[in-house]
Amino acid sequence: MTWYALQHKPAQGDRALDNLQNQGITCFYPKITVEKIKAGKRSKKLEALFPGYLFVHLEQTDPMWAKLRSTRGVLRVVGFAGKPAAIGDEVIQHIEDSLHAVADVGGIKPGQPVELSDGPFQGIDAIFKAYDGEERAIVLIQFMQKQQAISVSVGAIRGK
Repeated sequence: MTWYALQHKPAQGDRALDNLQNQGITCFYPKITVEKIKAGKRSKKLEALFPGYLFVHLEQTDPMWAKLRSTRGVLRVVGFAGKPAAIGDEVIQHIEDSLHAVADVGGIKPGQPVELSDGPFQGIDAIFKAYDGEERAIVLIQFMQKQQAISVSVGAIRGK
């Protein structure tokens, strides 16, 4: 059996997933939790890792191929030159492993020790204080025998 990508209709990924699974097709619809800032409030939302696409695990000879395009929520099978494009098992496994790694890390919590991995304070240990907008964070560092609050890029902090 091989993995293939399906394009689903706009905003119908969950519908396509449910309908495919009801037909007994093995599916993979990776989602991640993302933080959004709307009206100054930070919120978490579950979103598709590949918007517009999900993956199915089928044999080339499976009779379910005929039903895929007529499944509610499904737009088309992704392919080239009229043939479905196969995706290696190792690619899907890597995506699954990466999703588990991200879920295990979670988010950085206030008071958590972090290391600054970029910028002028690279290599310095700090304490995460809070997010400062969508791309910045406030961390506390020990500087001149005082705890100083500095604003750094979110990408420059790494949890310890």
